[in-house]
Amino acid sequence: MNILVTDNTHPVLHHLLRQAGHEVVVDTSLTYNTLLDRIADFDALVVRSKIVIDRPFLLRARHLRCIGRLGAGMETIDVDYAQSLGIRCLNSPEGNRDAVGEHALGLLLALFNHIASADAEVRQGMWRREANRGLEIKGRTVGIIGFGNMGSAFAQRLQGFECTILAYDKYKPAGYAPHYVQEVTLAELQARADVLSLHVPLTPETHHMVSLPFIKAFARPFHLVNTSRGAVVCTPDLAQAIEQGQILGAALDVIEYEDMTRDGLDLDHLPADFNYLLHSPRTVLSPHVAGWTIESKEKLARHLAQKIIETLKRP
Repeated sequence: MNILVTDNTHPVLHHLLRQAGHEVVVDTSLTYNTLLDRIADFDALVVRSKIVIDRPFLLRARHLRCIGRLGAGMETIDVDYAQSLGIRCLNSPEGNRDAVGEHALGLLLALFNHIASADAEVRQGMWRREANRGLEIKGRTVGIIGFGNMGSAFAQRLQGFECTILAYDKYKPAGYAPHYVQEVTLAELQARADVLSLHVPLTPETHHMVSLPFIKAFARPFHLVNTSRGAVVCTPDLAQAIEQGQILGAALDVIEYEDMTRDGLDLDHLPADFNYLLHSPRTVLSPHVAGWTIESKEKLARHLAQKIIETLKRP
């Protein structure tokens, strides 16, 4: 089979695919338009986020049997239409679950202990100990929405902190959580949580899920951690909730205004609500790197290669 890889990945992906007898072409310079002219020649496609796989694209992919997404999120692929054409859509969340679980914990610790702002102050010669007095995770209640690979990895890492862990996942049957996690309804999570960590895909259902009505349904002010997708949180509502004290702090690895097809933010054209978050002492931000570790780069590639190989074996 002919396989096209359009993004940088660990060499183990190419090695495993070639070892299985497939031809692999790597071209990271392709754009949507230039790929349109070539896609009919390939049986499998490996992408990340820079190329949107929509209906016009899929109609040109006459021989395509599968699309592999390096990572977890599938929002840049029209999965339903692809599957209606007999094209299998694969991802590899097993590859970066550990990275995301650790990063989410790191964000929470940074938020609770003012690590980013304290570091910046010390570098300027400031030594404000009382102003940087932190909080402990022990004794608090952490609510996790979405208990797949990422949410369960985060919960696993919280075990040693002697906190209460709640999980809400409307798509899993009862009994999905390990013994150290309590399965709850959304209403119960909102009634009990001191911390909310988001681990859901971006879908029409989850778009702007965290809005003012959602936030106001919590029994008390809480801290927010988001390592899922930026648009799960309504940014204007988040800024208002922080300003009004309904959200005590937010640690965001993803933002609503990031462009998945390019690196960087256009700071001159971002709305005022996000500029508020940029300058707030109650936010911690990282550039969508929760799943990006040295180890996860290889694991993502290895898991995806194995899935592609198995898919292409089928008649």
